[in-house]
Amino acid sequence: MLHTILTLILVSPLIGALIAGLFGRQIGRVGAHTATILGVTISVVLSAYVFNQFVLEGAEAYNASLYTWLVTDGIRFELGFMIDELSATMMLVVTFVSLMVHIYTVGYMDHDEDYDHNDPYYQRFFSYISLFTFSMLSLVMANNFLQLFFGWEAVGLVSYLLIGFYMKRESAIQANFKAFLVNRVGDLGFILGIAVVFVYFNTMDYNEFFAQLADNKDVMIEIIPGVEWSMITLMLILLFVGAMGKSAQMPLHVWLPESMEGPTPISALIHAATMVTAGVFLIARLSPAFEMSEVALSVVLIIGALTAFLMGLLGLIQTDIKRVVAYSTLSQLGYMIAAMGASAYAAGMFHVLTHAFFKALLFLAAGSVIIAMHHKQEISDMGGLKKYMPITYIAMLIGSLALIGFPGFSGFFSKDSILLSLNEAERFGSSFAYILLMAGVFITAFYSFRMFFLVFHGEESEYVKTHQIKESPWVVTVPLVLLSVPAAVMGLPMIEPMLNGTYFGSALQILPQNDVMMTVYTTYYHGAVDMIVHSFLTLPVILAISGVVLAYVMYVQVPTLPAKLKKMCPRGFYVLDSAYGFDRLNDIVFVDGTRKLGHFFNRVVDGKIIDTGMVTNTFMAVSNSADALRQSQTGYLYHYAFVMILGLLAMLVWTLW
Repeated sequence: MLHTILTLILVSPLIGALIAGLFGRQIGRVGAHTATILGVTISVVLSAYVFNQFVLEGAEAYNASLYTWLVTDGIRFELGFMIDELSATMMLVVTFVSLMVHIYTVGYMDHDEDYDHNDPYYQRFFSYISLFTFSMLSLVMANNFLQLFFGWEAVGLVSYLLIGFYMKRESAIQANFKAFLVNRVGDLGFILGIAVVFVYFNTMDYNEFFAQLADNKDVMIEIIPGVEWSMITLMLILLFVGAMGKSAQMPLHVWLPESMEGPTPISALIHAATMVTAGVFLIARLSPAFEMSEVALSVVLIIGALTAFLMGLLGLIQTDIKRVVAYSTLSQLGYMIAAMGASAYAAGMFHVLTHAFFKALLFLAAGSVIIAMHHKQEISDMGGLKKYMPITYIAMLIGSLALIGFPGFSGFFSKDSILLSLNEAERFGSSFAYILLMAGVFITAFYSFRMFFLVFHGEESEYVKTHQIKESPWVVTVPLVLLSVPAAVMGLPMIEPMLNGTYFGSALQILPQNDVMMTVYTTYYHGAVDMIVHSFLTLPVILAISGVVLAYVMYVQVPTLPAKLKKMCPRGFYVLDSAYGFDRLNDIVFVDGTRKLGHFFNRVVDGKIIDTGMVTNTFMAVSNSADALRQSQTGYLYHYAFVMILGLLAMLVWTLW
């Protein structure tokens, strides 16, 4: 029975996607969104059942093959399920957030002005987002690297289609192309890491791979002759390069802000529960392997911390409402990755779960504002929307408080777990990461409430004064209300089992000397309520409140102050405005560099060496040889007989000699 339930969870969104995609013209808009919403609803209900069985009732982990694709040299390539506390939780989060996005999309796309409504773009969009859900479920439910790779590439493909959904916009086409290329860089490392698994472990199955880790711990390999590397460290770093691409870690982060070119619902789905969390999930799933390499964990820790801090700074200057939320995603992903690097896997996954709800809430609330503003996204065009959009206002406030880690909200428990774990970690880079993430708390609070105050408070813009602004329809606001509940309260019942290690059970494996979360639990934790009460005296909450107060002063009380600061620090603003020059560097090194390399090969290698040198000279040599041989064809019989006699004599001499 469980096998059937898991199969239905996986294929229901796929069936909905196929119906909407292949028969969209026949079934129309209502048929398309009905089929896809029904498919995802089935997955949500059944995922809730699986969550109850494996997380709440503590059933044994389930590992089974669904289909054997290939057997070669004793190695099986299969599709299958590995269901434990980790995958069951992700299944429920992915499907529930996806369902909210599906419902919200009905209202959002109905107000979309970018397409001719006679075009079946509406049906196509629902097909894509349902296919996105299927792809992510394939990834999190996998029991082997082959299926993981399938889901990994599938979410990349569908994200490419969705980011460039507005195919009439040049900016959208450039954005999805950038996302595709950057992820190809990460996926190169990912597939090389899987190749190392294949070569040294002779299996694609997770459990068989985990069982061989201890025996292969000391295996060394030479990439450069004379220089030895730990095989496991190299494998993990290569796999992490793939995670850097999907979870947008520096320097492979440049695609994520550009993903805002897609419709707002897909921004919520990409940033909240699907593609960007795939890299974090990968590290958690492979926790037994990462525990074998301190070097790999330190690399993960430092890159995560740098991403959290530096991407947070970029959020300070964004003027597009969706880009502010996008840079907050980049920053929060850095927190999750840093937690993984500190062996606080449960804290990182805890933040994945809370972030899925409050980030989906923030994106959908931003989309609600965009609908009311007739698809204007610049914050400067807004102001004073509180009285026109009360439901969206409350939803955005809850999401923002959860994002900054205000005491009692879901993000508070998960973010504090990460900070406390980093403070206890003794790994190389942990102190550096702790300082950066602590500074990130203040930055996050400042840019989040900068956006909040500019949109909902302060003076109304001329656009707001001259246009009719009203609350979004119920298909938009109902998902906001439903997402607000977990964004506000889900951290409270989850904090204790997360800290003491009982929530994920054996799904996450940590060496005793690396179990910083247990140290946090025994040293600091005295109950969830006590944690909330005492947090007001701790540095993270003081920094968060300070960021909110400063944003209020600068953008409500003294709105002329930001412009003065910008004039005082033009170079600093330029560095942030140019996003540290990563895009320019990519243009010079990869875009222009590749173009110049192509010209070189075309002009020198292909033109001079191959065309002029090899091809032309070979042709001339054959032609000249043919002319010479042609002269020997005289037509006289005695000439041919003479040549035959000479040839026979030559053969006899050579044989006798």
